[in-house]
Amino acid sequence: MNRPYDDPAAQVAGLDIWSGRVEPRPIEGGITNTNFLVEDRGERYFVRVGADIPVHGVMRFNELAAARAAEAAGVSPAVVHAEPGVLVTRFVEGRTLAEADLREPAMLERAVPLIRRCHHGILEQLRGPALMFWVFQIVRHYAGVLRDAGSKRVALLPELQEQSRRLERAVGPIEVVFGHNDLLAANFLDDGERLWLIDWDYAGFNSPFFDLGGLSSNNQFDPELEERLLALYFGRPPAPAERRALAAMKAASLLRESLWSMVSEIHSGIDFDFDAYTEENLARFRRAWADFEAVERDSATG
Repeated sequence: MNRPYDDPAAQVAGLDIWSGRVEPRPIEGGITNTNFLVEDRGERYFVRVGADIPVHGVMRFNELAAARAAEAAGVSPAVVHAEPGVLVTRFVEGRTLAEADLREPAMLERAVPLIRRCHHGILEQLRGPALMFWVFQIVRHYAGVLRDAGSKRVALLPELQEQSRRLERAVGPIEVVFGHNDLLAANFLDDGERLWLIDWDYAGFNSPFFDLGGLSSNNQFDPELEERLLALYFGRPPAPAERRALAAMKAASLLRESLWSMVSEIHSGIDFDFDAYTEENLARFRRAWADFEAVERDSATG
């Protein structure tokens, strides 16, 4: 039987799924997990090690359910093994996308059908309970965490929470899909023939506009590319209400990322400059907020 290790590499090496001794190789880049590449019997595997992170709503039962459903829907690589704190999937031979890749119209045309398959295909494959990822509740939760911890940024919260309330009203009633909810470029893999989505830490039921807004904000889309994004997703020119929802969720995704980083300043033990990351995301949120207000004014004047 496997036992817990303080050393994640030793924990991975000790999994009883391997044919013999293996040498896990660290993969850089994870902020909420420790990742490894393992070779065994001529096959390559991606191994994620990480416990629940309740303060961020990361629950591994939910991640596993999403990963298995995403595999069945043809969105994500196959799950090979899972046990508490460990997820092993097939390693995709390919390249991780960069932000500039997703700003290329040809790449966007490949990415949007994958997002739609995530939203609708995973619903058909999902088994057992799964979480909802409602960004505005997350903002409320993070504000409480920051107040309880005496964050140095508490003075910012009243204005940010009022902006969040305005954004939530602007989104209005939603269609419920199953969202990835963390559409960073690094979570897209290109194997030369197709794209894959990975990393289901924050997966859950949501409005499609959160993933569309997150894709735009994470990869710095301009207004023309946002129009193209909406047209590709809906198969027609976007309506004014859809532009408004996109602008609201784009701002909300950046607000959530800012507060996520503020909470991480206090609670994370990872060696990462969260202060700088907070400032970067607050600046991006303020620009997105200005864009949202402009869309609101245009909607009001017809």
